[in-house]
Amino acid sequence: MTHPMPQTPLGVALIGTGFMGKCHALAWRTVAATFGGAHPRLEVLCDTPLDRAQAFAGQFGFDRATDDWRSAVADPAVDVVSITTPNGMHRPMAEAALRAGKHVWLEKPMALTLADAEAMARLAAAHPGQVTILGYNYLRSPAFQAAVRLIGSGAIGTPKAFRGTYDEDYSADPALPWSWRLTHAEGGLGALGDIGCHLVSQMVALMGPVAEVTALTQIAIPTRPSPEGPKPVENEDSALALVRFASGAQGSFAASRVAHGRKCRLQWEVHGSDGTLVFDQESMNELWLYRAGEAGFTRHLTGPEQPDFAAFCPAAGHNFGFNEQKVIEARDLVSAIAGGPACGPDFAAGLAIERVIHAMAASGGRPVQLQGESHDEAA
Repeated sequence: MTHPMPQTPLGVALIGTGFMGKCHALAWRTVAATFGGAHPRLEVLCDTPLDRAQAFAGQFGFDRATDDWRSAVADPAVDVVSITTPNGMHRPMAEAALRAGKHVWLEKPMALTLADAEAMARLAAAHPGQVTILGYNYLRSPAFQAAVRLIGSGAIGTPKAFRGTYDEDYSADPALPWSWRLTHAEGGLGALGDIGCHLVSQMVALMGPVAEVTALTQIAIPTRPSPEGPKPVENEDSALALVRFASGAQGSFAASRVAHGRKCRLQWEVHGSDGTLVFDQESMNELWLYRAGEAGFTRHLTGPEQPDFAAFCPAAGHNFGFNEQKVIEARDLVSAIAGGPACGPDFAAGLAIERVIHAMAASGGRPVQLQGESHDEAA
């Protein structure tokens, strides 16, 4: 696939300086060096308080700093806005950016509620000249892209079943303090919105649209300590689901933020009529392939023969990393702005992911139908 790169520098505003804000900053500073084209103009960085924004503007290489996100979004020197803020701010910031005529790079989850995501997708559809992309960076892994191509080429025959798990332990300690992430009003969904949506994005890219889910969720640690005393946890610590795809294939899904010892176990298997593919993000530079009749699985290491790897390194087995996925995501965004292929998940595809995780949250052990909704995933 050809990715034309912009020859005129794009002006960038970045809102947020946490983990994902730094990832965006690194990607903006690296994308042209890796893939060519004009280097972006890092115009304005926004965070609160102002002295924090000023310190990170210097560290990240932005020309200016502000503590007013509305002025950053409206800035006439800005063409594209990176939004890496807490979940509750996603909708107002993204909508303001679209109304200001900007392209939008928004971290997942798309919004707090399904109604918010639907409104955002409608607004994006009303601004067809502006590119939107959501931060599902695991879709950019060369190993994952190779898996998509292997399935598409028929390497394992017809996909019949999917088994996926995304486990982490960042909330496993019951002594960890209460935070906004544990509330519906500011955090939205819990494990489903934070990590489960990543698994859904990969599941749909590999297997196609979801027709039905039957799910259970659990709050494993009902209260968390705070200076005011114990406070309730409102959203789920874990979720389990059975999945039926529009193709007729079946699947299982599990996500947990309280799985002791798991750091980034985004693991899946696709069972086909003629073979099996296996991947685990904790070993993200390996893809395992079994073809019927062979003696066992074959390990495929990431290397320059896989999509986008060679732009970073010419030698196989030298490993790919988390931040490199984000650089590819930035490449896809700026290429789409320059008239290249549509990038995704855009807000329309992101809404499809939101529908799946919100159906899981609402299921309560009962089947929820999704067939008839649009679940196309542009990876």
